[in-house]
Amino acid sequence: MPKNIVTAPEPEYAVLVGIINQEQDEKQVKEYLDELAFLTETAGATPVKQFTQKVNIPNPRTLIGEGKLEEIEYYVKDNEIDMVIFDDDLSPTQLRNIEKVLQCKILDRTNLILDIFAKRAQTAHAKTQVELAQYEYLLPRLAGMWTHLERQRGGIGMRGPGEREIETDRRIVRDKIALLKEQLKKIDKQMATQRKNRGKMVRVALVGYTNVGKSTIMNMLSKSDVFAENKLFATLDTTVRKVVIDNLPFLLSDTVGFIRKLPHSLVESFKSTLDEVRESDILLHVVDISHPNFEEQINVVNQTLKEIGDVTAETYIVFNKID
Repeated sequence: MPKNIVTAPEPEYAVLVGIINQEQDEKQVKEYLDELAFLTETAGATPVKQFTQKVNIPNPRTLIGEGKLEEIEYYVKDNEIDMVIFDDDLSPTQLRNIEKVLQCKILDRTNLILDIFAKRAQTAHAKTQVELAQYEYLLPRLAGMWTHLERQRGGIGMRGPGEREIETDRRIVRDKIALLKEQLKKIDKQMATQRKNRGKMVRVALVGYTNVGKSTIMNMLSKSDVFAENKLFATLDTTVRKVVIDNLPFLLSDTVGFIRKLPHSLVESFKSTLDEVRESDILLHVVDISHPNFEEQINVVNQTLKEIGDVTAETYIVFNKID
């Protein structure tokens, strides 16, 4: 094949799995799986079927019951499915046990979101933040995963006498986490300096659930061309623009969108990016009023703002997509 011909990657097909319990009824789980399907498409795969099961007490070995797992196993084999994605987080043990049965790629919601963030990250800051969250997710799941991370660091001479490969991998991941945290500290200092250098102008930040149209509003108000797309997490890096309305200048920032069950490791690693929110004078909470579940999305954003901490700015709700 000629070198200049690039073949398109084979499409990946995914099955989605959700559980119905005391915290989420059948209607909610359907909405959550539809959102998971949107996440799957954003990641580049095609969701083809959804499975749900009522589970009062999740199976500690496989989350769902053996009968439902067997049903999914038959579907996966009969339809050549590439991956199965669970809307709930899986423990390392559950991940390994399910993988043994289904013999395909198994992801949970956190893993999928991390993959999308890694795909979307453009700047060194965003890439470092995402990489840190990925390694923190990976660390407790190393057992049973064929990571062979010592090859990335030159395995010769790195392994202690009698030390198992998994212990070597854990040590490498811990070292990597420490290194990334140091890198983030340096970047955070640079960004804090940049924020101080902006002077005393009024700061306004756009916040909201992912895909509610924050970047579109940013483009309209600032007459700029911030990347906007009908996909989740189109914007990861905070964008700041100077805006003048009726001779009143202010700084407008567009921040990463929030989402239900946003992985805690991501909230932690992106706290520096969200300093724009913490240091703003006014927050414009953008809401997709056309979404059937907009009230829950409002609650998710409010809860995430609490997790960020020290958000004292006055907040105004802006209803978007009313047309």
